[in-house]
Amino acid sequence: MSTAPCAGPVLSVRDLTIRNGPVDLVSGVSFDLARGERLGLIGESGSGKTLTALAAIGLLPAGLTAGGQVLIHGQDLFRISERNRSALRGSRVAMVFQEPLAALNPTMRIGKQIAEACRVHRPASPSQARARAIELLRRVEFTDPARQARAYPHQLSGGQRQRVMLAMAIAGDPDVILADEPTSALDVTVAGQVLALLARLAAEEGCALVLISHDLAVVSGMCERIMVLYGGRVAESGTTRQLLTAPRHPYTAALLATSAAVTLDGTLKRGVLPVIRGQVPAAGGFPAGCPFRNRCDRATAECEQVPPLAGPEGTAHRVACFHPVEEGPDVRPAR
Repeated sequence: MSTAPCAGPVLSVRDLTIRNGPVDLVSGVSFDLARGERLGLIGESGSGKTLTALAAIGLLPAGLTAGGQVLIHGQDLFRISERNRSALRGSRVAMVFQEPLAALNPTMRIGKQIAEACRVHRPASPSQARARAIELLRRVEFTDPARQARAYPHQLSGGQRQRVMLAMAIAGDPDVILADEPTSALDVTVAGQVLALLARLAAEEGCALVLISHDLAVVSGMCERIMVLYGGRVAESGTTRQLLTAPRHPYTAALLATSAAVTLDGTLKRGVLPVIRGQVPAAGGFPAGCPFRNRCDRATAECEQVPPLAGPEGTAHRVACFHPVEEGPDVRPAR
């Protein structure tokens, strides 16, 4: 378990901007994360959630450029060498990817892959690393870890492969785990088991967690704070309770209405499923000003300008909207 002392945030993102040539993919995203805190990043595909996480671990795809700051214990990932960035991955910040089959080496047994992750982050003999790999498989609820360590990724179920990714994520005792849609490819029962395991491991490690999802029900059940992204910008942020009971941005309110109408197994709970008008534009296709204005029934000419992210003093609730919705009834996601 990670026990190193930490003063202040373990992860700070400051005015993050990610560009593909002249096109802004992420713009002005900022947040702090303290040890043990859980933050949910919510939004439809194309909102900038995954790019924000990849920037936070220093793994942006080639061709993209980043500005602003990503600070891990005060070290700016954008201003240190690749060697130093690599040293921070796993030991300070780890990532659980959406599709484990693509992230794992198909030609290597899972026990060896976990053992190699262990040796990268702490001195160990091959036998010590193998023993730790088996112990990590036990921690992620493999029933016969010594035998299952000899399996190849394709011999495991989707839920088992994701548990292998969780074992590799905690191998270096990280301060932050970034989980990018970790259950999107799993059925609802297995997804619930993986999420419960992720929450337990984060608590045991005492590390911060960033959970990326399009599913508000998932995030609201695990995170104290939520940040809603749209068009690469922060639409709204605050405590989970604030966003569930009093959403201010029309996009947040629409996401909540959609989520509240569907149970976790995908069954329509009542009436007609609410939908958000239009579709998420392709990169570079968002309108100037408020990126949501071409899908918003409340938009006016004022929305052709970028709204500031602001909120009442003394609260964590912030919204980027010139015409926020009024505080309304609790529309918690169905469970």
